[in-house]
Amino acid sequence: MYYILAFIAGTLTIISMVTNSTLAKYVGTAQSTLVNFITGLLVSLVMFFFFNNQSLAFISFPLWALLGGFLAVFIVIITNLVIPKIPAIYTSLLIFVGQLLTGIIIDFLVNHSVNSNKIIGVSIIVLGLFFNFMVDKKDNKKEINLKDEISIS
Repeated sequence: MYYILAFIAGTLTIISMVTNSTLAKYVGTAQSTLVNFITGLLVSLVMFFFFNNQSLAFISFPLWALLGGFLAVFIVIITNLVIPKIPAIYTSLLIFVGQLLTGIIIDFLVNHSVNSNKIIGVSIIVLGLFFNFMVDKKDNKKEINLKDEISIS
C-alpha cells in the first residue's frame, strides 16, 4: 500500500511541477509560487479540520520543523525556472538523482554506513541519463541539419 502511495506522490509531484511552471509563464515565478502555497495552505487547513481530531498545537514543535516549508518554497521556485528550459523527463530524473544522492549522504551521516548497491544503482541511473542526453543531443543535431538542408534547397 505504501509503495502505491509513494508512486502516486511521485506522479502528483511531476504534475504539480509542470502545472505550476505553466502558471509561472502567465503570472511570473514569484506569483505562481505564492498561488501554489496559498492553495496548499487552504487544502491543508480543510484536510486538517476534516481528518484530524487533535487540537491546533503549533507551539509544541521544534523550530527546525519549519525548514520543510522554507525549502519547499525554493523547490517550487527552482522547478518553475527549470521546467520551461529542459524537458520534464530530465527535470524529473535530475531531481530523482539529487534525492538519491542526498538520501545516501543522510544514511551515511545517521547510520554511518553506505550500501554499495545503492551507489551502483545511482551510478546506473546517472549513466542512463547521460546516455539519453547524448542520444537526444545527437538527434537534435540531425534535426537541425535536416532543416538546414530543406531550407537551402
